[in-house]
Amino acid sequence: MSAPRLIRLAGECDLGALAAIYNQAIAARQTADTEPVAIDERRRWLLAHPADSHPVHVIEQSGCVIGYSSLSSYRGGRKALRYTVEISFFVDHAHLGRGVGAALVDHAMASAAALGYRTLVALLLGNNAPSIGILEKYGFREWGRLPGAADFDGVEVDHLLYGRRLDGLHAGGGA
Repeated sequence: MSAPRLIRLAGECDLGALAAIYNQAIAARQTADTEPVAIDERRRWLLAHPADSHPVHVIEQSGCVIGYSSLSSYRGGRKALRYTVEISFFVDHAHLGRGVGAALVDHAMASAAALGYRTLVALLLGNNAPSIGILEKYGFREWGRLPGAADFDGVEVDHLLYGRRLDGLHAGGGA
């Protein structure tokens, strides 16, 4: 039996884990960033995510952060898109395949609904089959594809837009 997991708002004390987990995704080419991020960059990023509108949540097990999710502004400043938010989630590679990503998506969806958002979008690379599987499990569908838009040293990968409406979703998760 594994230790219980706790999902909570991210804070300053989590910056090292946020950077390390994101850097794993960069190394695995599961995000369009290609250079590792420093803790200072993650600090700026976290400060741009106020808890009352665009929260970042971490999931921890046995006191260690093993993943995180974020809700980010989608096309910020465009008032007609104020009820749409971008969801992202990242899992420490030592904990892949253990339901961590699903727990993060479920929690982020409930948070988005509680904050009054109506539409969730996820922007991801076409080679990220595990994340696509989790999103589809939670009712996301492919809404757009930019063929070969990402280039990793000559290897082209599609950039995908996945989305779902939050109609009928109530705080507490589930569809």
